[in-house]
Amino acid sequence: MKTLVIIPDGAADLPQASLGHRTPLGAAATPALDALAARGVVGLTNHVPDSLPPGSEVACMSLLGYDPLVCFTGRAPLEAAAQGITLGPDDWAVRCNLVTIRDERDEDGAGTTAVMEDFTAGHVSTAEARDLLAAAQAGLAADFPALAGWSFVPGVSYRNLLLHHGRAGTPAPLAADLRATPPHDLMDKPVADAFPRGGGSRLLADIMAASAGWLADHPVNRRRRAAGQRPATHVWLWGVGRTPAMRPFREQYGVDGAMITAVDLLRGLAALAGWERIEVPGATGYLDTDYAAKGRAAKSACDHHDLVCVHVEAPDEASHQGDAAAKVRAIEEIDRHIVGPVAEALATRGPHRILVCPDHSTFLSTKTHSRGAVPFVMAGEGIAASHAAGYDEESAAASGLVIEPGWRLMGRLLDPRPLAATGG
Repeated sequence: MKTLVIIPDGAADLPQASLGHRTPLGAAATPALDALAARGVVGLTNHVPDSLPPGSEVACMSLLGYDPLVCFTGRAPLEAAAQGITLGPDDWAVRCNLVTIRDERDEDGAGTTAVMEDFTAGHVSTAEARDLLAAAQAGLAADFPALAGWSFVPGVSYRNLLLHHGRAGTPAPLAADLRATPPHDLMDKPVADAFPRGGGSRLLADIMAASAGWLADHPVNRRRRAAGQRPATHVWLWGVGRTPAMRPFREQYGVDGAMITAVDLLRGLAALAGWERIEVPGATGYLDTDYAAKGRAAKSACDHHDLVCVHVEAPDEASHQGDAAAKVRAIEEIDRHIVGPVAEALATRGPHRILVCPDHSTFLSTKTHSRGAVPFVMAGEGIAASHAAGYDEESAAASGLVIEPGWRLMGRLLDPRPLAATGG
């Protein structure tokens, strides 16, 4: 049986006044998703345990069928895996965003407040990021000579890493209780109280503060300012952790898999699960991604793999920008170019199942991720038709079908036993 999983990242939301008091999923024209709901089941699940942060690193791990309470150690190790970096038992990985922080004058005019203007530094290019991180590495060596085991590793655009290569028997510079705020949760908010906290936090905070001097007059930033683009003013460090212990997906579920995504986090999860990672030209991880190319790649991948997962970051990006219309468009593009064509293709190839589920909610009102229930739709072989009116948060809540914890959803998807709207 072929299995298709589609993750519209952050698509779940609250009703919006600008959308006639409907959620983006409710407001979007999604005939393909609604058809799946009519011939399958809709329900609710929750991929974020209360004790873990409501980010894609936790939620997507759960959606892929791994218990985050057992497997999750931090976001950065997943992104290191995406780059083929193997962390040793004494190594640490830290996510490193290039960000734009601006100083806003206080209302009384007596001082200024540092505010997160852009967690992507204006979607700085990968080439620019590489040059900026080279300067950061030189600054690290000059200002922190004792940190010989630390290195900045360029990734894609603003998404990069800081790695620590430790040695057995030497004290770890960071601690398991270290917590840091993701910069996308700080859009247009003060950053003074959001610096890392816990064991090793002072070190990371000092590096973040020093980075302002390393980058201020960098040629890349001079060119960006001259072109009216946002400069990368700082590195922002978060997502700290060590390599998680994830069993290969085939050992756990008996099938192989392939991942289609433009985001290193999902590439890393796929690598640790033992899946093939399929790169799609034109897939950007932003609102301008080539949805149709992802749909074509998914149809092709279904010929060679038991399970194919398509992850689309665009709805999440729209929420971080607070753009309800863009979020609706992203959902409609997913429906038109991915859900519809791939479901149609699978219908001609024999037994199959399809699951569409966001990893978490990303609220337009707060521009941040949120924990809590998200709606899913599942259709295909052995799944009784619920004749649901459509696929959105309201329909899912009305169905009465709840599968929790969220990491059990994958097992239910792959279980050949029949599933009805009232069965878990």
